[in-house]
Amino acid sequence: MPIQTFVIPHSHMDVGWVYTVQESMHAYAANVYSSVTEELSKANNRRFIAVEQEFFRLWWDTVATNSQKKQVRQLVKTGQLEFIIGGQVMHDEAVTDLNDQILQLTEGHGFLYETFGVRPQFSWHVDPFGASATTPVLFALTGFNAHLISRIDYDLKDAMQTDKKLQFVWRGSRSLKKQEIFTHTMDQFSYCTPSSIPFSNSSGFYWNGVALFPDPPKDGVYPNMSLPVTKETIHAYAQTMVDNIKQRAAWFRTKHVLWPWGCDKQFYNSSMQFKNMDPLMNYINQNSKDFGVTVQYATLSEYFKALHDSNLEWETRGSEDFLPYSTESHQAWTGFYASRNILKGVARQASSKLHAAETIFTQYRISFPDGPVAKDWALDKLKALRWAVSEVQHHDGITGTESPKVANMYMQHLSQAMMAVDELLAALFLLPHRLSPHDIFSTNYQTKGRVQEAREQHIIVYNPLAWNVTTIVNFTVNFSTAAVFDDNGKSVPAQIQPAAYSNTTFDLFILVELGGLQHRKYTIQFSEKGGSVAGDRGGTYKARKVSFDRKSVQDWTKTGRRLLPVINECYKLMFDQDTNLLHSVTYTEDKRRVRIKQDFWEYRANGEIKSGPISDNYIFTASSTAARAYGAVGMEIIPGTIVTEVRQFFYKNKSDKDHAFSITTRVPECYQSKVRCHRLQQSYSVGPLQLNTETVLRTTTSLRNNKTLYTDDNGYQMMKRTYKEFDNNTLARNYFPMVRAAFIEDDQSRLVLVSDRAHGVSSQGDGQIEVMLHRRLWNNSPFNLGYNLTLNDSSVVCPTLWMIMGSLNATTKVYHREAIEMQHRPVVMAIDQPKKPLQTQARHRLPVPTVVLPPNLHLLSFSIPGWNYSSNHTAHIKQIEKDQKHAEVNYDRVLLRIMHLFEEGEDPELSKAVTVNMKELLKGLGEVRALEERSLTATWDSDTLQRWKWKTAEPSQTQNKTTEPKDKFTVTISPKEIRTFFVYF
Repeated sequence: MPIQTFVIPHSHMDVGWVYTVQESMHAYAANVYSSVTEELSKANNRRFIAVEQEFFRLWWDTVATNSQKKQVRQLVKTGQLEFIIGGQVMHDEAVTDLNDQILQLTEGHGFLYETFGVRPQFSWHVDPFGASATTPVLFALTGFNAHLISRIDYDLKDAMQTDKKLQFVWRGSRSLKKQEIFTHTMDQFSYCTPSSIPFSNSSGFYWNGVALFPDPPKDGVYPNMSLPVTKETIHAYAQTMVDNIKQRAAWFRTKHVLWPWGCDKQFYNSSMQFKNMDPLMNYINQNSKDFGVTVQYATLSEYFKALHDSNLEWETRGSEDFLPYSTESHQAWTGFYASRNILKGVARQASSKLHAAETIFTQYRISFPDGPVAKDWALDKLKALRWAVSEVQHHDGITGTESPKVANMYMQHLSQAMMAVDELLAALFLLPHRLSPHDIFSTNYQTKGRVQEAREQHIIVYNPLAWNVTTIVNFTVNFSTAAVFDDNGKSVPAQIQPAAYSNTTFDLFILVELGGLQHRKYTIQFSEKGGSVAGDRGGTYKARKVSFDRKSVQDWTKTGRRLLPVINECYKLMFDQDTNLLHSVTYTEDKRRVRIKQDFWEYRANGEIKSGPISDNYIFTASSTAARAYGAVGMEIIPGTIVTEVRQFFYKNKSDKDHAFSITTRVPECYQSKVRCHRLQQSYSVGPLQLNTETVLRTTTSLRNNKTLYTDDNGYQMMKRTYKEFDNNTLARNYFPMVRAAFIEDDQSRLVLVSDRAHGVSSQGDGQIEVMLHRRLWNNSPFNLGYNLTLNDSSVVCPTLWMIMGSLNATTKVYHREAIEMQHRPVVMAIDQPKKPLQTQARHRLPVPTVVLPPNLHLLSFSIPGWNYSSNHTAHIKQIEKDQKHAEVNYDRVLLRIMHLFEEGEDPELSKAVTVNMKELLKGLGEVRALEERSLTATWDSDTLQRWKWKTAEPSQTQNKTTEPKDKFTVTISPKEIRTFFVYF
């Protein structure tokens, strides 16, 4: 039986990497879809897969003619053009957050379903740098039938090829056992057609050559084209192709071979491509007996269907992932976990702001369907931020592996969209009846730069979580004394103190109590008089700092003699006055003391390629072990009634005027309030760094963790990271991505770090956990210089980590929630003193309901997507066939997702399935009249979603799922489940 080859035409189009999206659209991306549409229409055996939706949507909305749109609809209908993945981008899998992966998939899927009535069912994750176990879980929940990956560790791939184990059924979640997915790993040739052809030139099977930036050639002739297929060359081409097909076939169990035809920026001149490949494939098929191979153009679904029909039994893989990823012994792709720290932070802030704005707008629409905030105007602002947040999830976006101008593009898109959403938030909170948005912005709402001048300041604080929270919010003010009152006129506990990096401003801390999805107004009255505004704890405490002498590392002969305690209800922190470093933490729950030291260390990177392996945007290759990054430490402590702040300043030399790094630790003073006393908030200042330096925060403890570390996969599940020894590059190959959380533990205690952005993290010694916070690199690699990928990042970065210490049981109960509270901190909006008293406007504005979920459930999404499709598939397809005009946007359909935070068996109580009545749960917002359960991206009705079943050696275990209650509004959510609904009020 001949080898059956599925030739899959595709173009890998990075949504930003070396060139901006706009440059790529102009140079080649628009041409890909115009030319492919024309060429597929000429012959019905031709195929093409479209992957990244951002480029397709830009083409569809700004370039495609009516005639081309008609052709595309026909090609989609006949299956010649197939949408794969369907997300806005091919997202990174190491440093992206679960929320944002779901968002970018939902954005793309909503567009495809609304426009064509199609729902992607396969993935094509050919280029992310390593593969996470969360991605296949999400793809299964979305309704995909198979998953495709490529970049996994080189030595592992070699072994899997040899043993024919590149294909398996992946059970990515330990708890969601039903959500398994067939996974195909691309062989060593990855997603590009082999380019080495002895008789032709280096572009191989790419007759259209290479894309030209900034402008395509006027005559359509591109450089570096392979020899055309002629009578003289056809046999040599065929033999080369057949040899490669047979080489690949030896690594797989069936006679079906996936042969990707394409690479980066291909098919912009697809007439040239098909004109040469058509006769070549005909020639092979005419001589298939001699060659032992048949070839056909195919989509991915045709390949996977052939595999599925083979009815083979497949091995299973558990919830382990394929991170980190190395391409060879000295090339560990673990540097990008920390590249462009600022971009990673802004991307996460934008995601949080989007979540807050979505929930506020949804509440507003339910309460005031005819309210004064124009719904189209509001949705446009939300859509722009959805687009920007989706775009930056690209595997050369949030990873920090792009050129500086592309990083600037992402930052610009995120910043502009966030500013627009700030306008929306202002309107939703402040707009009374009969006022236009223009009136509100010119009178009541001002930007942060101007609010400090008034003697009375109003702020609105909003809790975007469906839990009650009591927390501390802080911001900078210009006055040294302030009194704070809530919306009932009651005095609010507050604290004011000198700001860390300014002699003229002050930090004001306010204790706020907010219900789920609730906002409250606070009034601040400023004064320049000294002393506390109120002496008791109900007023504002004026905190003063105590400074300690700077200590040189050279003088650390006797340490641990003079320990200074900072105590709250959860901890006793001891600071060593001989070093000005943290010495130990005792957690009062068990009265157990753990030795802890925190400081900064640096790895030096090689910048000369002749001298050995280099570090760059992608790769971390330390030239040696880390060295201490400072020579002296200064300290200030500001004891307070709301928070005690410890400021540590790290200097390169004792005599330096300016510090190189700092740690600010805020210890909450809880005094019988509901503030979480176990949350030690730390913010850092790092940079600018010296060139070819990679800086880590190292926390050294007395825990006996044997260098074993736990880090999260995309904020969804924790993975155990056992330290491994390698012949080369052991240090870099034991770095892992930390998206939301990481911890080390021994039999008794656990130290958890929760982050506000992605970092690289490692345990390089027993009891150690180090977080890479910043990198600045330059090397003379021609590739990096040619594409400007040298990461000469001279910025100062200011990330935040929360540290939690305690027993295993106690920390298990809190760290999931802490990670989400870090992600979705209260939104604080400063407003001018309104011209009318607040009370008179209150009845016109958003009411303040509360929605409170059980502590193990999280409201993942609560938004109005604004799609116009019918949720009945048959009705939607009829509407598309009838006319392709857009129907009215549906503003009454609410997209709601609820997620269970815990794994099966993780906690005796919190790991139990939870039953909630949605009518009851959401009654504060309005009356729920209908509830429809949907797939993860909402395009499938859950009752009609039937995924392919793949035979496995170990049959799938039945899900431990509680029987669903008969009441249609009551749902049961099992450990790690994400349930998605359309809700109608």
